[in-house]
Amino acid sequence: MVFLYIFVLNICLLCRCAGSPPNFVLLFADDLGFGDLGSYGHPSSLTPNLDRLAAGGLRFTDFYCTSPVCSPSRASLLTGRYQTRSGIYPGVLYPGSIGGLPLNETTIAEVLKPLGYATAIIGKWHLGLGAKGMYLPTKQGFDQYLGIPYSHDMGPCWNLTCFPPDVKCFGTCDVGTVTVPLMHNEVIKQQPVNFLELEQTYRDFAINFITTSVKRKDPFFLYYPSHHTHYPQYAGSIAAGKSLRGPFGDALLEFDNTIGNLLTTLENTGVINNTLVFFTSDNGPELMRMSRGGNAGPLKCGKGTTYEGGMREPAIAYWPGTIRPGVTHEMASTLDILPTIANLAGAKLPQVMLDGVDMTEILVHQGKSKRETMMFYPINPSEMYGLFALRLGKYKAHFFTQGAAHSATTPDQDCPAFAVLKAHDPPLIFDLESDPSENYHLPVNERPDLQALLERIKKVKEQFEATMVFGESQISKGTDPNLAPCCNPQCSPKPSCCHC
Repeated sequence: MVFLYIFVLNICLLCRCAGSPPNFVLLFADDLGFGDLGSYGHPSSLTPNLDRLAAGGLRFTDFYCTSPVCSPSRASLLTGRYQTRSGIYPGVLYPGSIGGLPLNETTIAEVLKPLGYATAIIGKWHLGLGAKGMYLPTKQGFDQYLGIPYSHDMGPCWNLTCFPPDVKCFGTCDVGTVTVPLMHNEVIKQQPVNFLELEQTYRDFAINFITTSVKRKDPFFLYYPSHHTHYPQYAGSIAAGKSLRGPFGDALLEFDNTIGNLLTTLENTGVINNTLVFFTSDNGPELMRMSRGGNAGPLKCGKGTTYEGGMREPAIAYWPGTIRPGVTHEMASTLDILPTIANLAGAKLPQVMLDGVDMTEILVHQGKSKRETMMFYPINPSEMYGLFALRLGKYKAHFFTQGAAHSATTPDQDCPAFAVLKAHDPPLIFDLESDPSENYHLPVNERPDLQALLERIKKVKEQFEATMVFGESQISKGTDPNLAPCCNPQCSPKPSCCHC
């Protein structure tokens, strides 16, 4: 039976190469923890559509992002390269950032465009605006864009409504800058954005994009980096008050509802069996927000740290008729999505150093991963310190550890910001199969049998760092308040007059 299934899958893939290229829907949650979904063990998350993906698709247990914060993680996802190569470090981009994802970097959308793919993004870009919108998605291979160009907390929100009928957003968010705008391509359509209607606006746009692409017989790539479940949470009337987890659960449910609408659209247009749907998250949960910040499950710490809770993510691949339902323990990463999509579409890879590997063998045959290692850079990577941690097979070595404000409020004293930078020589080594919580480091000095492992880890680290050329830091270029998006650019006084 297994042989027959694999044979049929190979025939299907060959037919797609000769006929209609596959479509791709890439769903990217924001600050969602490893333990936030019911399919990953949360007892009260209400996500029927993500549950459907998990039940009918392939669920990863060892899937990683490349950074414990937003912008660098997104850069790696779209380029298949560690953020240090593209210069999206240290930290994240802001409304007035001068830099952005360099235009000589090749995104998934740019890989697919030569093959005639229609490309669109809805949601959180967070890879820069720059002067005259030079870094927006429409300059990076996307035909259409509808969304907020950065994190939705990067603007004053204390007087904005996040839940019906008029529940104000939790906290103040960033002050002293413009309110967050909703942009269509390169034009501001609304400022500040209406959070109660935002998800429906995205939903309608995405459904129209899929429907139109199918009618035109264009293969398509839809990228949806959601704002959910990042602080401050929000939800419209369909999801508000409907979950068991309060504001966080309502925001997650709203995202899940949109995923359900997209699946229904793929079914109604007849392309569900020719579409790879891939879901994951940008980084771990922001534990400092407590019940509003998400859950890392059994993993250590969360957002902002290079512990497992900061960078191991839920991930699900769904493709009826091609991907068998199941669970894989193979190591994989957001870096691997670009080369995988390129292979499935028959596209050429960018002629640059790629850090991603093709996951097709895992997806189609539930086979072995080509990835043997995963590298862990902190929020503020530097050539002086290099890698903070490295995973080789089932072992993870920490050369440096440091807490983060994003992971405050937990009982674990290694997580908050007062857990200062600490070097480890020899590195702290954990067996992630028996100790995924990174509680018990192996006694390297007392175990001669671990010396060979330690030497191999050091060699892998040395070889990798020899290939790492740090790109010019885009974030270190600083900010210019005049670059912050304003729907009425000639108005005064700014930023308060930017309202339309």
